Amino acid sequence: MTSRSFHSGGPPAAASGGARAVMIVDDHPVVRQGLRLLLDREPDLQVVAEADGVTEAFTRFKEVHPDLVIIDLSLKDGSGIELIKEIHASEPDTHMLVSSMHDESLFAERVLRAGAKGFISKQEATGNIVDAARQVLSGRVYLSPAMSDQMLHRLVSNDDDAADKSPIESLSDRELEVFEMIGQGLTTRQIAAKLDLSPKTVETYRENIKSKLSLANGTALTRHAVQWLLENT
Repeated sequence: MTSRSFHSGGPPAAASGGARAVMIVDDHPVVRQGLRLLLDREPDLQVVAEADGVTEAFTRFKEVHPDLVIIDLSLKDGSGIELIKEIHASEPDTHMLVSSMHDESLFAERVLRAGAKGFISKQEATGNIVDAARQVLSGRVYLSPAMSDQMLHRLVSNDDDAADKSPIESLSDRELEVFEMIGQGLTTRQIAAKLDLSPKTVETYRENIKSKLSLANGTALTRHAVQWLLENT
């Protein structure tokens, strides 16, 4: 998997001294500040923009055209995966790296399919974010050694339907997003408003999730979603 280091959609962001321009998208100001401090002390990297949600991030992205976008999965007004898809559709050559507390084994393949080129857990970011950024900027994929081994094993053994695969992995990206919001305690109308969907569409997603996870009713769905969220974030 390779990618070029230029953008066809506009001029590159202004980064001094030939440094590569970086944009950080995370809904926690302290996290953004920490990443900025780590990246800005490197002579070849410079943070030129920040955002806390999907809408602001896409607007800033179109303004500055950074070389690299570092994205969290849970954002102020939506999903990091949806932002990745938007950016990739707009400027396919953009380098993107996910930094998240979510389970890498569940989300790494999803973010790669969406258009990102790497996944780093926030627990590892302090020590490895610079190496991860440089690797993605060079056109290579960045994953933990364990995740790389898992993906290679699936590739060579063709066992996508292995018995030990989690039922959660059968959910689509949007279904997983709705499932997570159910676990956060959001109502159908709140989820619909946050995702800019109709309540009827959200109810359809809820029914699909219950079917795929073999859950009897809405109470079981909520309980399962809350438990999953506690274990995976």
